[in-house]
Amino acid sequence: MKKSSLIIGRQPLIEAIRSGRALDKILMQRNGTGDSVDEIRQLARQHQIPLQLVPAEKLHSLTRANHQGFIAFAALVQYLDLQQVIDEVVASGIPPLFVMLDGVTDVRNIGAIARTAVCCGAQALVLPDKGVGALNEEAMKSSAGALERIHICRVNSLLKAVDTLHLNGISVFTSEMKAEKKIFELDLAGPCCIVMGSEDKGVQPYIRKAADTHFTIPMTGDFDSLNVSVAAGIILYEAMKQRLP
Repeated sequence: MKKSSLIIGRQPLIEAIRSGRALDKILMQRNGTGDSVDEIRQLARQHQIPLQLVPAEKLHSLTRANHQGFIAFAALVQYLDLQQVIDEVVASGIPPLFVMLDGVTDVRNIGAIARTAVCCGAQALVLPDKGVGALNEEAMKSSAGALERIHICRVNSLLKAVDTLHLNGISVFTSEMKAEKKIFELDLAGPCCIVMGSEDKGVQPYIRKAADTHFTIPMTGDFDSLNVSVAAGIILYEAMKQRLP
């Protein structure tokens, strides 16, 4: 497994981005000035790398080196373009089975979801560039290596990602406690993407609205709380069962 590392300083950061190195995020000191600041901002936008403004104290706490107002975190995984992954999966002749994470911040849950996704035949995880847990060492450990065996697509807008999925004939499904359709009534054998939301708020309203179908996981009694990784496991197992020859 790759080791995470810091990229410190303006020119090393510019060179890292231009070389195609995957970055999790960039920390920029507030009120930074200079021509290279605009260049780094532009490169971050072009490559969909999250850029966070922080006080100088935050950067000082990470390194004693001359950071020039910039520190970036090298990624442990290679982020891929969503359309590129769709094209590759479709070309393989296997219907796409993707998982989109909306507001899942616990990295252990992300690792567990990736592990189940690989075991059940899902080909890709779709992550937003903000509002989701970082794919750090803990996430990698929780995934038992699965995050290195599945395509990771990072997008700057989940809504645009849903549009891209729809344009490629991929249905988008979200779970809701009060949905009428049961998980086993879905057609998960066809091209589809399952959206998993945060445990406290669920899937964001605008993503629910853009989805094709809402479904529920039936449960006995009046206890209606499932850990998001457990829920993902149930859904992905149903998808695998439907896809078995």
